[in-house]
Amino acid sequence: MDKKPRIVFMGTPAFAVASLSALLEAKMNVVGVVTAPDKTGGRGMQLQQSAVKLFAIANNLPLLQPEKLKSPEFFDALSAWQPDLQVVVAFRMLPEKIWSLPPMGTLHVHGSLLPQYRGAAPINWAIMNGEKETGVTTFQLQHAIDTGDILLQDRIAITENMTAGELHDTMMVVGANLLVKTLNGLVDGTIQSVPQSLATTNEFSQNIKHAPKIFTADCEINWDNNVQSIHNHVRGLAPFPGAITKVDGKIVKLYSTLVEEEKPNEIPGSFLTDGKTFAKIACKNGYLLLNDIQWEGKKRMPIAVFLRGYRKP
Repeated sequence: MDKKPRIVFMGTPAFAVASLSALLEAKMNVVGVVTAPDKTGGRGMQLQQSAVKLFAIANNLPLLQPEKLKSPEFFDALSAWQPDLQVVVAFRMLPEKIWSLPPMGTLHVHGSLLPQYRGAAPINWAIMNGEKETGVTTFQLQHAIDTGDILLQDRIAITENMTAGELHDTMMVVGANLLVKTLNGLVDGTIQSVPQSLATTNEFSQNIKHAPKIFTADCEINWDNNVQSIHNHVRGLAPFPGAITKVDGKIVKLYSTLVEEEKPNEIPGSFLTDGKTFAKIACKNGYLLLNDIQWEGKKRMPIAVFLRGYRKP
């Protein structure tokens, strides 16, 4: 292709802003942006604009905020931009009429090494499952969710105590860079897509794990599990929505923990503290040291701050 393709970008949260910003910095021809409608939220239920919308306005990019992606009005407005290619980062599921519109198709940036962790929460589930590595995949959208042909992948190490929030921030940058690399490769013809069924770069391709949306039941801690598994559970849900348990009859959210590998004498789920410097909970094969918690009715705080006011019932 002699000229730069006309690109329409679709995304909503801050994670997507990094990719859109990278496209502009790379002098890509972004002709329009699609993001979610404004919605009420926060204190006072005020109308809130998406991070992508705010960025698009600041950079004078044409903007669409369709209520319904299947509406004829949205299709007509999108068609008027005459996109050669669409890029999707953290957006809604697109109807086929929309993702098949551009002649170069629609490219998606996904936070895992596909075919692993297809679904809405790949960052969370990779950590919750104790993976040592994940990554980012650019792929071409097809009808079934997250099943399209792979274009490029980049790997990210998951360190022992890394949280979902920390992985999110790393992946945001890695994904933006991979997107630019992918688009350059598509333009100069140096990238060949690979069906996920033939992808061999992922060692776990014979044991496909999924990444469904996180619900409240997924956040509840089972103290009969081993301590490393529970630690993974906590960091995979931090900082949002937070792992949930009960202590002294109160609902508690855990955000930061460490593993203490010492055989406990107490039953799993027992809360222990000296009331000053530490608090921990017994697991099947060790203790989970609490660093950062949110006690029912209180704000999130470091454990040392919490213990200053804690009185055991």
